[in-house]
Amino acid sequence: MRRLFLVCFTLCTVGCMTSCGNLKKHSATDEATMVPVGPAFHPDSAYSFCQQQCDFGPRTMNSSAHDLCGQWIIRKFEQYGMTVSTQQMVLKGYDGTPLKSMNIIASYLPEQTTRILLCAHWDSRPWADNDPDETNHRKPVMAANDGASGVAVMLEVARLLQQTDSLKIGVDFICFDAEDWGTPQWAHDADTSDSWALGAQYWAKNPHKENYEARFGILLDMVGGEGAQFYKEGISKQFAPAIVEKVWQAAQIVGYGSFFPSKDGTGVTDDHVPVNQYMKIPTIDIIPYYPECEQSSFGPTWHTLDDNMSHISKHTLQAVGQTIIQVLFSEK
Repeated sequence: MRRLFLVCFTLCTVGCMTSCGNLKKHSATDEATMVPVGPAFHPDSAYSFCQQQCDFGPRTMNSSAHDLCGQWIIRKFEQYGMTVSTQQMVLKGYDGTPLKSMNIIASYLPEQTTRILLCAHWDSRPWADNDPDETNHRKPVMAANDGASGVAVMLEVARLLQQTDSLKIGVDFICFDAEDWGTPQWAHDADTSDSWALGAQYWAKNPHKENYEARFGILLDMVGGEGAQFYKEGISKQFAPAIVEKVWQAAQIVGYGSFFPSKDGTGVTDDHVPVNQYMKIPTIDIIPYYPECEQSSFGPTWHTLDDNMSHISKHTLQAVGQTIIQVLFSEK
């Protein structure tokens, strides 16, 4: 999954223009709601959704675990009243491997024209190429945090939306596939360009609905790790600075400001990049930053065999999930 990314001045300019233009057009809220709103997010439920994905095993591309989990995700969204569609396609990995892929799109109030986009990737990294033990570098990752946690938060939000009729705007949940087939560290001579976020690249160029629009988007990536803090990711700030501030303010309002410090992180190549570039939807990335972690600034379990349920925190899931609820129910 993704590498640190240096963004040029041109990208910054285009991103700011995109974000500012969209906000002027839609005028999301007169003022951000300054009190908690919406239902209570249930971390036990989100944790269970995370566990159930892991119960299939690593959801690596072209595996039976991947296919079975995909059908499970579809059924869960349908169970919670969402209208579900899929994009099934064969994408090409960094090494030319054909990847049987499926983006899953679940829509709340699909008839509403005012929409918010929530997204996460649901595939697992096929190689633990950042594991401290080199003998593990070609083993698949369970991906409890790096994949399953984002889907788990979205499923819990969908479950809560089914139980309330107070949210009058539409929400689209997109589970992107083939995000984590990016070039492994041991493939030194391989072409690394555009090898990450393959499912998001496909959707951004071939949206599930013609002329699809959303007010803004939020990507949830690795949102369940213990000790996680979510700094303001660099590309998010350049494409969608107002949405960054909206989300970080929401975290403060619901009492989880310590998880969302007012600090800048690095720029990250992730699923939000093609959504911003091609769909022009101002989309931010909620992704952890561990500036003091020697193993990786993404945290000690990133792309290792330790990315399993023993390192998933209900407190982190709660902080992110309740923040998302606050953002959604503050929109008018």
